[in-house]
Amino acid sequence: MELHAWMNPYRVQSNIKSELAPNHIYWKHPERFLQYGNQLYFDPGLPENRGFINNVVHDIVSRCDVDAIHMDDYFYPYPIAGSPFPDDNSFNSYAASQGFAANQRGDWRRNNVNLLIQQVKMTIAATKPWVRFGVSPFGIYRNKRSTPDGSETNGLQNYDDLYADVKFWVEKGWIDYNMPQLYWEIGHKLADYTTLIEWWNANNFEQPLYIGQDLKRSVDKDELAEKIRQSRALSFVDGNCYWYGYLILDNYADVANTLATQTHRAKSLIPAYKHMHIGQPKKVKKLVDVFTEDMHFLTWESDKQAHNPESANYFVVYRFRQDEKVNIDDATNIVHITGDNFYVIPYENGQTKYTYVVTAVDSFHNESKIAKVKVKQ
Repeated sequence: MELHAWMNPYRVQSNIKSELAPNHIYWKHPERFLQYGNQLYFDPGLPENRGFINNVVHDIVSRCDVDAIHMDDYFYPYPIAGSPFPDDNSFNSYAASQGFAANQRGDWRRNNVNLLIQQVKMTIAATKPWVRFGVSPFGIYRNKRSTPDGSETNGLQNYDDLYADVKFWVEKGWIDYNMPQLYWEIGHKLADYTTLIEWWNANNFEQPLYIGQDLKRSVDKDELAEKIRQSRALSFVDGNCYWYGYLILDNYADVANTLATQTHRAKSLIPAYKHMHIGQPKKVKKLVDVFTEDMHFLTWESDKQAHNPESANYFVVYRFRQDEKVNIDDATNIVHITGDNFYVIPYENGQTKYTYVVTAVDSFHNESKIAKVKVKQ
């Protein structure tokens, strides 16, 4: 399991009536915030706000053992009909000096978000280069009616309405994974799931791509299995993310059991982030099986170093029958994933022969060459 620290970069209050902490920066610099509708936001046009958000990211990454920083879909706020976002002051202060004309407010807003995304990526890379930066944007980038390379949809758009140029971030390498929220049904008249998943598969520059699934809607419509099948049939989709997690914890409509017994029957590994680092950690050494009075276990040695992301971070244990070919590309052969350098072998009859394989995986999820040992269990 990984820990991805989730944040909304600009939204301060989802309800203006909720209380802010006494030491919140708003009380010191209220001029840096904007109310829009019933919510309060950092003004995205102010450089000092970008600096503050980056300081928060640096603090999280430097002090906490997180695997990623994750931004949700809230960039510029979802528009309120008939109510423009009140950023005249920052636009008048900065747009012209940044090269934007009076009729280019949309481009200026996109540039503000671009600068933030780029700076966050650079902050993370300079602090802990193995920590990833991911985004789960709204599910439509642009509709075809807005641009010829858009999707055959007709809904709110990241680029035009939220000023989030997600494709640009992926192309520039400013985010390490993209997780668009494809929460609609298959066949939805405005935003068909199948249309969108195929569009993202073709427009993510072959970089890490996960699909955000609305678990309740998918279960209620009896579409979850088909949605997962479609995602697995596409070349550049690396996996799925289920919103929201409490439905699994509560086993809503037996979904936890369905996921465990049907959708995700085998253990699996996180795909390697090869755009961040290409290479392999050193293979484990001295892999042996050990008998004691109490147990039978495998043990091994590695080059695991806490502050070296290219060294072993965790280990994968595979098991194969005596007459079975070793194939670590088949996840059903995984019996254990661990940060320890041992694995307790369950007793069967003391005579069944197996080959056990152990690999090391680095912090970028690159897997080492194999080490193997034959045992009776």
